[in-house]
Amino acid sequence: MRIEGREIAATIFEDLKKQIEDLKSKNIIPHLHIITLTTDSSSEAYVSQKRKRGEGIGAKITVENLDPQTSTEELLRKIEELNQDKTVHGIIVQRPFSKQINEEEIANSIDPEKDVDGFHPDSIFAPPIAESVLKILEKVLELKKINSNLIDWLKSQNISVVGRGVTAGGPIINTLQENGIEPQIVTSKTENKSEILKSSDIIICAVGKTDTVKGGDIKKGAVLIGVGMFKGEDGKFHSDYEEKDIKDIASFYTPIPGGVGPVN
Repeated sequence: MRIEGREIAATIFEDLKKQIEDLKSKNIIPHLHIITLTTDSSSEAYVSQKRKRGEGIGAKITVENLDPQTSTEELLRKIEELNQDKTVHGIIVQRPFSKQINEEEIANSIDPEKDVDGFHPDSIFAPPIAESVLKILEKVLELKKINSNLIDWLKSQNISVVGRGVTAGGPIINTLQENGIEPQIVTSKTENKSEILKSSDIIICAVGKTDTVKGGDIKKGAVLIGVGMFKGEDGKFHSDYEEKDIKDIASFYTPIPGGVGPVN
């Protein structure tokens, strides 16, 4: 069964609209400033959605496109300007970065109170991508009609996360572990990948490459959450798995587009 992220997102958006209306009554307009340094098509698509959804709930969204060759020092100066700007409430430096950029230094330079992506170790925000996955799994729990809270249920499941990148797999793994859940981690160097996936009740795939997970890799009834995506030769966005290969095997799965993305 497909889990439609747009339906979950619609509920979140309505709640956020109400919150922003309340803030505006106090003369506060939430302002998110997004910096980009890449022409990566997946990132451009995400930034476009962030602008559209942010403006749709009444927030102010600024997208600043910097030269891909911008240095770490130049970017740090720009971030410090935004840290000091009291009219800016949230800062995102969109991944992926150019090769000359020191990712850790940039992540640690953003004011933790403005780090809405949750990459700073002291950020007051949980990583949205991890929160999105939990929100979708909460929907799965509801549809399964299991009388349990989400975290207790997840602790009872064999969970694997495919990919451990800084933008998706890593934050998801960290969030699960912070909740006392120990997922099995699958990377390109994992020798028993097939064995791990076949024994998994829940697979969270966050790679962004074709055929990362195939129908023969999963057991009947598994839950499959697709986070990674890429643009194919057909010009369309695709998941780490092909829907037609897994839809009759997985009990629940997210599509791309329309799955994790809208919730994120």
